[in-house]
Amino acid sequence: MKLSRWFRKQAQPKAGPAVHDGVCPRHIAIIMDGNGRWAKRRLLPRVAGHRQGVETVRSTVRQCLELGVEHLTLFAFSSENWRRPVEEVTLLMQLFMRALEQEVGKLSENQIRLRIVGDCSRFAPELQTLIANAEELTRNNTRLTLHVCANYGGRWDIMQAVNRLVDAHPEHAGEYKEHDLEPFLSFADVPEPDLFIRTGGEERISNFLLWQLAYTELYFTPTLWPDFDQSAFVEAIRSFQKRQRRFGQTGDQIETAQRIARANPSPESAGNITDK
Repeated sequence: MKLSRWFRKQAQPKAGPAVHDGVCPRHIAIIMDGNGRWAKRRLLPRVAGHRQGVETVRSTVRQCLELGVEHLTLFAFSSENWRRPVEEVTLLMQLFMRALEQEVGKLSENQIRLRIVGDCSRFAPELQTLIANAEELTRNNTRLTLHVCANYGGRWDIMQAVNRLVDAHPEHAGEYKEHDLEPFLSFADVPEPDLFIRTGGEERISNFLLWQLAYTELYFTPTLWPDFDQSAFVEAIRSFQKRQRRFGQTGDQIETAQRIARANPSPESAGNITDK
């Protein structure tokens, strides 16, 4: 399917190095850090950095479509971000509403499903309505799922899952296993992230997808989010492709499984390489 006019009319990124042949992540999760510092370095208000960050989101979505990425998860607003100055939080909420109003139809045209993940109860009623309408409009799209984490925290996710599990199965209290909790997590129906990217130079997870990142490959870059262009994105993918994902096994076990898979290609042998 060709990209719609919306994607074509966006400023095209500078030509960068192509992604080498190799495994492409099915699911990429990103902490989009550095908007405020990008603006400060240019003597601009912080909101200018957030607006420029939206342009980088568009570019990243376009690149994920081109690469065949199935899921893109963006940490847009954490449960801790309410501690920021009231003026900045208000502007972020306005920017969020404007993005929903202007972009959702274009996402749907490109067969992109939008999911807002987090505790939406704290948002204004108007914003909650926009979220519900956006999710309903795009819910049958299958080309790419864009998960936007808003008022989200990894600890919140685990605790709400625990509470739901206890409500659903109180008779098993004291005997719960990991597989009992997983269906109640926010990303229960989504493959765990293959690649985690954090821009802006900080090297921490910051309460993002604490359960889901257990076996994810982590990639940190000093590049500020508004400057995270095609070349920077490709470098992150290249880094991922150079890594050996072991999931608790030894390197020799993985290499043996890969040799067997190459000699006897089948869905079952392929699964031995990539699945936990």
